[in-house]
Amino acid sequence: MPDIIALLLCLHPEMTMTTIRQFSRIALAMLAMTGRVTMLGISRWAGEGGSYRTLQRFFATVLPWAALFWLFFRTHLFQSDDVYLLGGDETVVTKAGKHTHGLDRFFASLYGKALPSVAFFTLSLLSTQQRRSFPIAVEQVLRTPEEKAAARATPSTATPKRKPGRPKGSTTKAKTRVELTPELRRIQSMVRQLLERIGGLLELTYLVLDGHFGTNCALQMAQRCNLHLISKLRSDAALYLPYDGPYAGRGPRRIYGDRLKPRAIPERYLRQTRVDDRIETRTYQLTARHTTFAQALNVVVIVKTNLKTQAVAHVILFSSDLALLFDTLIDYYCLRFQLEFNFRDAKQYWGLEDFMNTSARGVTNAANLALFMVNLVERLLQDLRHHQGAVSVLDLKAYCRGAKYVEETIKLLPERPEPVLLERIVSKVVGIGRIHATPADPVPA
Repeated sequence: MPDIIALLLCLHPEMTMTTIRQFSRIALAMLAMTGRVTMLGISRWAGEGGSYRTLQRFFATVLPWAALFWLFFRTHLFQSDDVYLLGGDETVVTKAGKHTHGLDRFFASLYGKALPSVAFFTLSLLSTQQRRSFPIAVEQVLRTPEEKAAARATPSTATPKRKPGRPKGSTTKAKTRVELTPELRRIQSMVRQLLERIGGLLELTYLVLDGHFGTNCALQMAQRCNLHLISKLRSDAALYLPYDGPYAGRGPRRIYGDRLKPRAIPERYLRQTRVDDRIETRTYQLTARHTTFAQALNVVVIVKTNLKTQAVAHVILFSSDLALLFDTLIDYYCLRFQLEFNFRDAKQYWGLEDFMNTSARGVTNAANLALFMVNLVERLLQDLRHHQGAVSVLDLKAYCRGAKYVEETIKLLPERPEPVLLERIVSKVVGIGRIHATPADPVPA
């Protein structure tokens, strides 16, 4: 069985040894168990020292999860020669009950509608070399009454009609002096706490968010944290080329030129063209302006054309860093999707979809535990891949489950088998159910 407690000793500055031992028992049970990952299910696999009452005490303990994530990453996953990005995304967990803390109606993209659920926003460090995401901070989304009212408002009632023209007495407002929404203030607080926690050990330059945050408010939030934003704009975004004509001689100088048509961009902005399976991909990069943004944007437009049907689609990515190359910008934005794999693993294997806790502390501990297991398992897989080559999460679970069966069986024998025989038994049993075959046993001399 993996030596979990040795990996968790780095958390001792923030946790007592008693809690670390409970944590290791829970982690081992989650690695070996089958079925739904609930407190009751974990207690059935935890064995001695992992009773249901022990699990209740653990999930009722106030744990500094943000500090625990960082300590574990800094000790076991950080690579000084790597370049990291800061990514953020929200995941929704559907709930059938009525008493779960933070229960609300959140939009679930898999269902295409809002459902009774709880939501968690996660910040993650994205490794550009390992091509993986490491969750680093998790916080439950608790909507304010204003957010709930805005979510329920229809387009006709959200913005009341007013007379045409500029309201009397209104003054010009700088686009950089925007008031952040409660959602952006929540994310800004998480980002600032993280930057303060990591200090100078890790230099972060970019904040990567999905298209929901392709707004001027999100960009200003990122810049107030001294980060560049990488995100996506709507496909019908009102982009304009910079004005390069003569000065009219009066009034302010024009900054907006011709309206940009994503499917008819001048050839001088073309950066790359390739054809794969009758799909032509043309990539453009240019500096453009948006009427709602305070500054010029580094815009990358990807236009795909089906050469057989002539169907055309396009995507507009952008960054506040005007010097960022188009291929790097695309690569960084694509790397954000690694967060979705974190959510998938946390829901499929580590209980993010299964937990039945209802209290505020229980929900927080369950969600953070599920995403902490993503990092812990990645560290265990690194060791296994070093010795066994290709190994998946299911292979690791099969290994731990087989080791659990062997351990319990050995306790029933009158005498412990010889070390050579015991090693062969373990290597045979832990291979049952694996996707990738175990290395061949060495031939005895």
